[in-house]
Amino acid sequence: MNQEAASFDYIIVGAGSAGCVLAERLSASGRHSVLLLEAGPRDNHFWIHVPLGYGKLFTDARVNWLFESEPEPELGGRRIIQPRGKVLGGSSSINGLLYVRGQAEDFDHWRQLGNTGWAFDDVLPYFRKAEDQERGGDELHGEGGPLCVSDVEPHPLCEAFIEAAEHAGHPRTDDFNGSSQEGAGYYQLTARNGRRCSTARGYLKPALRRSNLRVEANAPATRLLFEGKRVIGVEYRQDGVLKTARAAGEVILSGGAFNSPQLLQLSGVGPGALLTSHGVDVVHDMQGVGEDLQDHYQSRFNYRCTEPLTINDMMAGRFKQLAAGLNYLLFRRGFLTIGAGYAGGFFKTDKSLPTPDVQIHFILFSAEGVGQKLHPFPGFIASICQLRPQSRGHVRIKSADPLAAPVIQPNYLTAAADRDVHVAGMKLMRDIMNAPPMARYVVEELNPGAKCTSDADLLAFARAKGTTVFHPASTCRMGPDARAVVDERLRVKGLEKLRVADASVMPTVVSGNTNAAVIMIAEKGADMLLADAR
Repeated sequence: MNQEAASFDYIIVGAGSAGCVLAERLSASGRHSVLLLEAGPRDNHFWIHVPLGYGKLFTDARVNWLFESEPEPELGGRRIIQPRGKVLGGSSSINGLLYVRGQAEDFDHWRQLGNTGWAFDDVLPYFRKAEDQERGGDELHGEGGPLCVSDVEPHPLCEAFIEAAEHAGHPRTDDFNGSSQEGAGYYQLTARNGRRCSTARGYLKPALRRSNLRVEANAPATRLLFEGKRVIGVEYRQDGVLKTARAAGEVILSGGAFNSPQLLQLSGVGPGALLTSHGVDVVHDMQGVGEDLQDHYQSRFNYRCTEPLTINDMMAGRFKQLAAGLNYLLFRRGFLTIGAGYAGGFFKTDKSLPTPDVQIHFILFSAEGVGQKLHPFPGFIASICQLRPQSRGHVRIKSADPLAAPVIQPNYLTAAADRDVHVAGMKLMRDIMNAPPMARYVVEELNPGAKCTSDADLLAFARAKGTTVFHPASTCRMGPDARAVVDERLRVKGLEKLRVADASVMPTVVSGNTNAAVIMIAEKGADMLLADAR
């Protein structure tokens, strides 16, 4: 059964980190009608709004796509989890909340690759426009924007980590989004008063009262509708009914690095041979759709702690859990208010490098793996990732079924340079963790452990135990070259009335966590759409 729906000026596919931003900005004037489609439910889940609740959402199929990679060639054939938000707010509703923009040089590099208007000076106004910085505004930060950015409470283990980094020769920094990213310090979070500030909460919630904005949840898009090379609407499924929405203006894809290329391919836009092999009629043969996948790969070192200062201890008994819960409910304080990284830093594996090439997340719990049960003793984690991977992967449809998960193949560590930098980063992190301010809190390095000493040992550990930092990007890459999918105004090349605005358009993945940059892309994309409409 197919049900004809209304016509809108703009249809946004995906109510995630970018989609909620676009919906608010495009509907703000009241002049444009906007339809926002989201495959998942509304963001009513209790643990979405509790910062530490992200740990409860790693394996929750109600709000998480629970994707996984294909067997990875450099990782012994292991499949790597690829969680993505499937809920209003998207991954900004289930992520680790860290507010990290990347390096100014990342965006200057985007401009050097031929993307006019994407240098750091061009994008900084959009970072500032989005931000409500707890510390107040300045030339690099904004206040009064929809996205709350806040400090965390100091913690003795985090202070020890920062002091250990200084002891090992690295600077301390109070702002990873300041004039220089390098150094050790505390991460800021997209939170306020102990509550997560997803884009659904910061941007979409205030806009829901507008009569010109319609939000449809539990409504996965199945394909784009074309007249020739012009996109005229979107087909989606809701409550078992196939529905159609028409776009008088433009359609914007904001499904993220996996779902946006998947929907393009399902709709006949992508590598012709791939589409034909799955029985999809080719509308526009475009080799780059789904290619150039980039992601940050991390290795996590577990440590047994000398003192009961960790989240493991908070969870070690019903009474302690109850006390932590009451502290949160009554005062919005304590461990339940923290994100996936408490302290950490950005470091150079070679002092001659112009900018940091690795990132550390210092985490106040320990467990054997992501989403697994915490150790029954005091423990913490330090993880390392390379910031600018050279390995490239792809995302491709597995069938013509729009509800089937796509083929995700990141090809982690396939580039020799990635293996070298990753090992150098592991050694750098060990130097920090072995420095006296940190060493006094370490009973033992649980894994990889004292027997793991050589470069070959460290690489073997990375291959056997490493995992994603959840930053997939670049599968609908922006650029002037023939393989790029969108131009500098986010328009899909060779098609009319279709844009992409999400992490998939990044020419290269930013040097850090990706959520802040995705929000910036959506802010800038909304301005482009409104300018073109005028």
